[in-house]
Amino acid sequence: MADMTAKMLNSSDVSIPKGAKLTMSYLTPKEWDETAHLFDGVCQEQMHVFASERWPSMKIDCLHFKLDDELVAGCLVMHRAAPLGLGGLAVCKWGPILLDAAAPNAQQLFGDVVDMLINHYAVERRLMLSMLPRPQPAETNFAVEKLQERGFKEGAGLPFPNRYFVNVQLTDDAMRASFGQKWRAHLKKSEKNGLEFEHCDVSQMPVFYELYREMTARKQFPDYSAFDSLHHLMDNIHESARPELFLVRHEGEPVAGGVIFTAGDTSVYLYGATNDQALPLRAGYFMHWHIMRWLARQERIKWYDLGGTDGFLGLHQFKNGMVGKAGVVSQVPKVMNYAHWFMPRLLGNTLFLARDVKAQIMRRILSLKKNTPSD
Repeated sequence: MADMTAKMLNSSDVSIPKGAKLTMSYLTPKEWDETAHLFDGVCQEQMHVFASERWPSMKIDCLHFKLDDELVAGCLVMHRAAPLGLGGLAVCKWGPILLDAAAPNAQQLFGDVVDMLINHYAVERRLMLSMLPRPQPAETNFAVEKLQERGFKEGAGLPFPNRYFVNVQLTDDAMRASFGQKWRAHLKKSEKNGLEFEHCDVSQMPVFYELYREMTARKQFPDYSAFDSLHHLMDNIHESARPELFLVRHEGEPVAGGVIFTAGDTSVYLYGATNDQALPLRAGYFMHWHIMRWLARQERIKWYDLGGTDGFLGLHQFKNGMVGKAGVVSQVPKVMNYAHWFMPRLLGNTLFLARDVKAQIMRRILSLKKNTPSD
């Protein structure tokens, strides 16, 4: 089920040549975002234009790591110090990112970069270093193992951690044969409905925004996805990493759309939207099939990350059928925390506990609202 990419993620370390020197340097946000597309492991969470809009109260460092003056890795780290030198937090989401994820020494490089981050943020700057490894299409996430080896402790996890990966390293026929039987049947029906698929430029984003507004109004659910930040991302991100927009039309009218991050070796489904006509037309099946076909023709891309489900059974069935026999359902790792000093550990654990309690209360409130009959 998992191919050579997943096997690489689980392979044993290959040592870095003796005497080779790993160095760290700071970049400006502009320099970072213009070069982020070079890394196989790049994702939206590691883009400055995304992180600065999503977490405006945090300072952000953009770092390059070179081995004997050759670029091998990078990392975006958000941080905030507490008053009176009592500690603070340094947060890395879905990083560090490697230039070549398939390099024989990839795991060793990842570990050595983490060592430098520990020394810089946890030891020298007296911050709790909190890292959320990127989910991987493999049974074992080597990043979690590397962090555990260095003394990181598990923090909170997502209530619904499943992550769905479609293998797009296949021919059209092999990919289609991999789908679940029901998913394949719905796709076949969608192809008889006169739908048209478009790969659009950024000028068509207003069409997608309108579809999204129609969908949220129809479903009447609170949106915590930071969708408002998508405007900023699409308007300001460097063109080398700008997400791709796809639309599906029926009789000339847009009925479904998707925004996909495609800069690294794993594409990510960021946002999708549909109107009232999409469900009977099975436009979602049609759209994702053609997105997968487009991704399969991009030499660098190996996996299509569909995201999670937030506990919705119907969404699980849809994504699980799309993953099929050739894909992988793995899990988003728990947050991993490291503190070298006592006060940063105490402060960091207190802040995370308060955040987790607040999140549990909000989930409980939403659950009560869903189960309360409307007038």
